Amino acid sequence: MEAWRSFKEGVWCDEINVSNFIKLNYTAYDGDASFLEGATERTNDVFEKVKDLLIKENEKGGVLDVDTEKVLSILSHGPGYVDKDKDIIVGLQTDEPLKRGVSPFAGYRNAVQACRAYGYEMSDKIKDEFTYRTTHNTGVFRAYTDTMKKARHAGILTGLPDAYARGRIIGDYRRIALYGMDYLIEQKKIDKKKIGEADVLNEETIHLLEDLSKQLDFMNQLKGLALDYGFDISKPATNAKEAIQWLYFGYLGAIKEQNGAANSIGRIAEFIDCYIERDIAEGILDEKGAQELIDDLVIKLRLVRHLRTPEYNDLFAGDPVWVTLALAGVTGEGKSMCSKTSFRVLQTLYNLGPSAEPNITVLWSEHLPQGFKDFCAQVSIDTDSIQYENDDVMRRMFGDDYSIACCVSAMKTGKQMQFFGARCNLAKVLLMALNGGKDEIGAEQIAPEGEMFEEEVLDYDKVIAAYKKYLSWMAKLYVNTMNVIHYMHDKYAYERLMMSLHDTDVERLMAFGVSGMSVATDSLSAIKYAKVTPVKDERGVIVDFKVEGEFPKYGNDDDRVDLIGKDIIEYFYKELCKTPAYRGAKHTLSILTITSNVMYGKKTGATPDGRKAGEPFAPGANPMHGRDAEGALASLNSVAKLDYACCQDGISNTFSITPDTLGKDKEQQVEHLTTMLDGYFAQDAHHLNVNVLNREKLIAAMNDPTLYPSLTIRVSGYAVNFNKLTREKQEEVIARTFHTAM
Repeated sequence: MEAWRSFKEGVWCDEINVSNFIKLNYTAYDGDASFLEGATERTNDVFEKVKDLLIKENEKGGVLDVDTEKVLSILSHGPGYVDKDKDIIVGLQTDEPLKRGVSPFAGYRNAVQACRAYGYEMSDKIKDEFTYRTTHNTGVFRAYTDTMKKARHAGILTGLPDAYARGRIIGDYRRIALYGMDYLIEQKKIDKKKIGEADVLNEETIHLLEDLSKQLDFMNQLKGLALDYGFDISKPATNAKEAIQWLYFGYLGAIKEQNGAANSIGRIAEFIDCYIERDIAEGILDEKGAQELIDDLVIKLRLVRHLRTPEYNDLFAGDPVWVTLALAGVTGEGKSMCSKTSFRVLQTLYNLGPSAEPNITVLWSEHLPQGFKDFCAQVSIDTDSIQYENDDVMRRMFGDDYSIACCVSAMKTGKQMQFFGARCNLAKVLLMALNGGKDEIGAEQIAPEGEMFEEEVLDYDKVIAAYKKYLSWMAKLYVNTMNVIHYMHDKYAYERLMMSLHDTDVERLMAFGVSGMSVATDSLSAIKYAKVTPVKDERGVIVDFKVEGEFPKYGNDDDRVDLIGKDIIEYFYKELCKTPAYRGAKHTLSILTITSNVMYGKKTGATPDGRKAGEPFAPGANPMHGRDAEGALASLNSVAKLDYACCQDGISNTFSITPDTLGKDKEQQVEHLTTMLDGYFAQDAHHLNVNVLNREKLIAAMNDPTLYPSLTIRVSGYAVNFNKLTREKQEEVIARTFHTAM
């Protein structure tokens, strides 16, 4: 076949197996960044137009335009371009850049509210269409129990995808380029025929037959989308430009169909590199052209937009879409998967400037070449725009062809999907345990009634027993709530195209999460090692605490407290696993808060660690602001003790260090940062966001946004443009620990 000319043959030729193709055909690169090219004149011209559009979007309050006449879908809009004559990789969600589409399937009322928030009104045509249609949100609230509603309202369970699309599903978009849509469609038809010929069709197989019918419909629609732009993706791509375009059409179709909370593009760089290196060898592409292809793809990814309500943006600050793109890693045989295209993706942060999107994630391994490690460190120091995850840990559980969803969650590409489900507030559950199942703010009885702790010094053994009792209750409620949500999402807002780019026999993960881990940990430490006396109000509810004496605080490499946090997480995960998950999904857990730690704090009363009511939590698995006082390495060591085996949805650690602490010059800073990353990940730590900057720079940017208009920072699993954060969230970021000593 012409499209596969000169590629090494393997099992990928006889079955859908992109991983086998990549391992046989990518070119490992162990050099440095000296080969890279800057932006071409064409790239600069196109990106200038994008920057002008971004300025206009910001001037209009964050939303440039909304099409309220059509429901956004794969074929809803005609072709759109930034510059039709200069675009290399083509395709936009609507017919104009940054124009947002309306997607009411997850929640019609939410879509109406989002339109109105920015001065738009949903068209009568869409109103009429959805008058008699059940949305995901409607279905969920039909099935919710009273207790689920109470827990949601009180903020014990928060950020649940019950009113918006769930996201976190990553189609294997590489399959389109390698095999073409016709072959993929034929394989799905074969799968459907085999399932339909079974002797007994049970509930699950009937469900799957309907899923496959929906998938096939949208696979054909994707071919129509590509034809609208003048491309035939029925057959495999024949060169690097086509490979990127075919792959991007798949991603574009997916985000036109679904406005999920996080729609990652996956692990694509080394796949693309196979085509680029072949084109270079054949003399039809040079390095400048290769970089231009990657730059143009990244421009399109930076233009991805979804229409959200202000409440959504309060929860997930910065208008993120989490187009997570994973780089490098190592094969199961121990060979580095770093390619020149791994470098080229990072180079876009120089050619196009720092950016939150795509959410570039480096899969770090001790086996990666030093030249790549050094370039990663340099990019972190210069842009604060990339994050790191431990490939040596994830590879043991997910193999060597996994992608990262949202922020930090690994999934086998095309073989696993995820049912996402936000956070349980661990600190609030502790307060509930002390208050006999009542909410400390509203005084409502939410959990089963238990012993109310009196206004006397708290006994650690009694507290931990009560806490675990309520954690067990919470875990069961959480799983059942998630089961309701994902049953309804499959029923009313199924991701047809994304799921078509998975194996039919897909493994399902159900992703639970926790917030307030460090608050709960320090609170229990205070109760164990200091004297903590509850203070009740006139309702008899504990609303504050008197803390006498010192206690060890999480983040200082002190096992007395660090192991308390480790035990809480492991206990809660085991309790989650006791309740079966929808469609046989495997339970996973994350310690991740995005920027919602501000909102979680608002919903939580005073805690025994001395934190006052309403104060923000620390992000993810981080120590509370300022409490990690023993230096950068001690803080990292504390987080590294958390066990990834029970947190396979991710352990987010956001780390800020001043440039002078890393070293006196760039060369020394790069050396020290790579050494720090190697040491941290050697302890089986999972994730690290890296910010190399001074607090003073953030304060200046907050007070005068024009000083650093493109300032990008890592927050909790993703990056944001600092100026897109609310003042309150900017202040919370500034209050975090900036390490000034190793």
